[in-house]
Amino acid sequence: MQLTRHTDYALRVLIHLAATPSARATIAEIADAYGLSRNHLMKVVHSLAQGGFIATQRGRGGGFTLARMPQEISIGAVIRHSEPDMRMADCASCAIRPSCGLTGILAQATAAFMAVLDAHNLNDATRDRAGLAAIIAALPDPDRSVSDAALYAPHSD
Repeated sequence: MQLTRHTDYALRVLIHLAATPSARATIAEIADAYGLSRNHLMKVVHSLAQGGFIATQRGRGGGFTLARMPQEISIGAVIRHSEPDMRMADCASCAIRPSCGLTGILAQATAAFMAVLDAHNLNDATRDRAGLAAIIAALPDPDRSVSDAALYAPHSD
């Protein structure tokens, strides 16, 4: 199963906010730091605010922060909010659906996937806040962007 770019960005925003709780973030700041589309990120931030995950403030000095403590934000809830259609395959329009057992198997797999995500919260994803904050502080200036490869490089726990 692959999550959409919208969900990927939503998780990055939440991790960024949890790692830097004393600062109010802006779309420009996060977009520039991670090399993300500002237009797409604006939609993500709007969606996160509608879902009650972040609080936004307009105007001069505006931006957004977490609306709740990291331990109160379930990773599963974020995924469900950002991925309204969690189907792994389009079984509804398949000709063999009435006799196919794959639909139930895929439903079980999705339920197991979500159960793992439901067992974790944003606090779990940001347990090394000092390390995350140091990386965020060292992110390149807005003229350069961080590649996805650098963000997802293997690391040891």
